[in-house]
Amino acid sequence: MFPADLKYMKSHEWARREGDIVDVGVSDYAQAEIQDVVYVELPEVGTIIEQHKAFGVIESVKAAFDLYAPVSGAVVEINEGLEDAPELVNEAPYDAGWMIRIRMSDSSELEGLMSASEYQAMIEAEENG
Repeated sequence: MFPADLKYMKSHEWARREGDIVDVGVSDYAQAEIQDVVYVELPEVGTIIEQHKAFGVIESVKAAFDLYAPVSGAVVEINEGLEDAPELVNEAPYDAGWMIRIRMSDSSELEGLMSASEYQAMIEAEENG
């Protein structure tokens, strides 16, 4: 259900590492809960962000939610395609719907994130109350 090569946060963001760069997006579970994404507010390239701090906002027809950074570092790229097509978050959360790329300042921060199986277990526990 969740790609095994990614790391996950309790707040439903995912991180995909490629060298010292980490791609960030929201999980399929999160996009399904949010439903119709109509707007994504992202930081500017060059912005320094901190792990577990808000870096942006995702909005649906019904609500807005903060986006949290899985790692600390500098934003090296944003997905400009989301400006005109925010629905990509719903359609392809792990591919075309990615949000930002961060050059990590501390790769050990990834170790504190959940594996796909840990993330799935967390969601199942929440759903089963």
